[in-house]
Amino acid sequence: MKALILSGGTGSRLRPLTYTGAKQLIPVANKPILFYGIEAIRDAGITEIGIIVGDTGAEIRSAVGDGDQWGVRVTYIEQDQPRGLAHAVKIAEPFIGQDDFLVFLGDNLVRDGVTAFVDQFKGKQPNALILLSRVTDPQRFGVAELREGRVVRLVEKPKVPPSDLALVGVYLFDSRIFKAVNDIEPSLRNELEITDAIQYLVDHSDVVDAHIIEGWWKDTGKPEDVLEANRMMLEYIVSDVRGHVSEHSQVYGRAVIEAGAEIINSTIRGPVVIGAGAKIVDSYIGPFTAISADVTVTDSEVENSILLQGTVIEHIATRIDSSLIGKNAHIVRAPSKPSALRFVLGDNSRAEV
Repeated sequence: MKALILSGGTGSRLRPLTYTGAKQLIPVANKPILFYGIEAIRDAGITEIGIIVGDTGAEIRSAVGDGDQWGVRVTYIEQDQPRGLAHAVKIAEPFIGQDDFLVFLGDNLVRDGVTAFVDQFKGKQPNALILLSRVTDPQRFGVAELREGRVVRLVEKPKVPPSDLALVGVYLFDSRIFKAVNDIEPSLRNELEITDAIQYLVDHSDVVDAHIIEGWWKDTGKPEDVLEANRMMLEYIVSDVRGHVSEHSQVYGRAVIEAGAEIINSTIRGPVVIGAGAKIVDSYIGPFTAISADVTVTDSEVENSILLQGTVIEHIATRIDSSLIGKNAHIVRAPSKPSALRFVLGDNSRAEV
């Protein structure tokens, strides 16, 4: 069995962060989202992974390499532009061949992994197995209608949902899916939709089963989703303090403070992760905060936020909360009077003060 990770999207809902980087490499609890998917696939016993890449392919190649750090072998598959999930499957046929394969969206997180999902497919050998999760707002998702555990209909973002079972971005297929993706027509948005391909299998009497997950999953397509995923992953950390914590600092709760980090005259209240080379001085870092490598926070308060590598925050009187701050940002109090707020913000940014 092989795996296919889709990492070619533009991440428009995460701009301005994704103007300068791949959305799949945004860190959650200081680990790129894409890495969680690779680990889940490896833990399911799959070691041959194809990664669909687009405009951010060079960055993803640099971060992932050949897969050796996870004990897997990675093949990169170029997609000229986003043309739908079924199109990504279509262009991967030379890599997949006749093997069964798992499809994993590179910006999804499935806390309990995909091992049970893969085992179910191997045991029952349907033509397709889709991962579903019960949601309170199914009209926002592709929704599956089941009969005796088998999929009979898929509806994309229905006004009147036939169930509360939303499609999670994880699928398992045998080679019959290639007949489907080559026969379906583009949708109104000119993409080959994976829901149409799966419905094609259903309509042609192929066996499409479902696996309903009990744990949580998260599509990290928007800033609030990334922050929620960060909170979820930080719930599972185990304390590991290897950095320097000064005599007049306090660390409460679970905290990962990596070697080379410095905590000086500050209070840390976990769950928190602080990367190597970070420096926290005369500050408060509150729960559910992930601070990447080489970040500096001085005389400020940060809580429930993600600070990416190289960011500097200095002398901010108001607590920074529920924020996702990109690499090498610099947030500082202006020394001059009269007091004023001054910003340089990318397109689609939002600031609350």
